[in-house]
This record gives sequence, structure tokens and C-alpha cells, in this order.
Amino acid sequence: VQLQASGGGLVQPGGSLRLSCAASGFTLDDYAIGWFRQAPGKEREGVSCISSSDGSTYYADSVKGRFTISTDNAKNTLYLQMNSLKPEDTAVYYCAAGPWGLGLEAPGEYDYWGQGTLVTVSS
Repeated sequence: VQLQASGGGLVQPGGSLRLSCAASGFTLDDYAIGWFRQAPGKEREGVSCISSSDGSTYYADSVKGRFTISTDNAKNTLYLQMNSLKPEDTAVYYCAAGPWGLGLEAPGEYDYWGQGTLVTVSS
């Protein structure tokens, strides 16, 4: 079972990035899946997740209207499209998978984690 995150990098404020998270050994569509991030000196926080089989999605208030979570079931891959990036979005971004019903508030309940990909927003 593995989650492989990629797509991070250096981008200027106002720019865009798309993060990817490829799953192997299990089917993403059977799990709650989400993105979390951790900035230097701060706790890990939830960014966005798909919580249930009906596709219910949730976003942190800080990213609503700018970030979009999606999946490609054929590729068993999770994405996070990030637009209008701000310096405060700078962090290591992690993808995670866990039982249905999980949200953004309890990262410790997710079972599987990717290795993280660094996003730096700076001019």
C-alpha cells in the first residue's frame, strides 16, 4: 500500500500548481481521501478531502474558492489544483487515505500517508 505525492515546487504569488497523489495497492475510490499540509513550526492542518462514496468534498476556509480536489479513478490518482497561491500556502503537502466519514479535523485517523511534496510560494 503506497501513496506517492508529486507536483510541488516554487511558484510566485498568484500562480498555480497541481499536486498529484498516485495510489497503489488499494483503490482510492474505496476510501476517504484528502490533502493536508504542514508549514514550518506549525501543526499539520487539513486542506481538502473527499469524505464519502457520494463524493462529498470539504475545504479549509483558507483555501475555499482557490483549491479544487478531484480524482481520476482510472489512474487511481488524487489531485489538488491550487490557484491564486499565496505565500501563506507555503508548506509540505501530504495526501492521505482512511475510512469513509473522515474529514479535515482528525489527520491522525487516516491510515495511509504519502511522503509529502513541498510547495513554496514566493516572489
